[in-house]
Amino acid sequence: MKSVLIIGMSKFGVILAEKMQAFGNEVMIVDREEEVINELSPMFTNAMIANCTNPAVIEKLSVGSFDICFVTVSGDFQSSLEITSLLKEYGAKVVVSVADRDIQKKFLLKNGADEVVYPIRDIAEKVAIRYNTKNIFDYIELTGEYAIFEIAVPHKWVGKSIVGINVRKTHNINILAIKKSSLLIPMPEASYVFEKQDHAIVMGRHDDVYMLLPNN
Repeated sequence: MKSVLIIGMSKFGVILAEKMQAFGNEVMIVDREEEVINELSPMFTNAMIANCTNPAVIEKLSVGSFDICFVTVSGDFQSSLEITSLLKEYGAKVVVSVADRDIQKKFLLKNGADEVVYPIRDIAEKVAIRYNTKNIFDYIELTGEYAIFEIAVPHKWVGKSIVGINVRKTHNINILAIKKSSLLIPMPEASYVFEKQDHAIVMGRHDDVYMLLPNN
């Protein structure tokens, strides 16, 4: 269990808070809008109305006691930057801030953020990849070159085993799991024989995975 501080109840901030709490973490939420906190307070034991661009507020929060501090302010980059800087100045262990553009990321990192995330860009890229390329059902980027994909098993694999195809050597990818409807088979044996409706969870370079798919 971790102690988590989330400042700025944007849509992303609310969903993040809900998920972190559902995972069993202790979550405190802060927003400067009274109406927002009043609406959310029934769901969160620790909720505060405060303007976190005020150093006195950050000091009062004892931010060094939290395992992670998230800055999820929406539509006000100046406030996000100030809060990020103050959190680090007052001893926050880990600060994760939200950005919309690369220039924002640059300033946030220079002013105390340990990590910067792009929720809108990341979701847009994921959706674009999924719907641009046939037979990709999910996608997690690991680096600019490597990713994890959920793909429909290629027709030429059906009826053949993993070792028979020699997937790793032939296609330069690793099979992490097989999905059969709602059933997940993690780390399948080399003798596993692919069936028509199977989905494969694979890890590899983008180009190597795309080579397996129709119309690529």
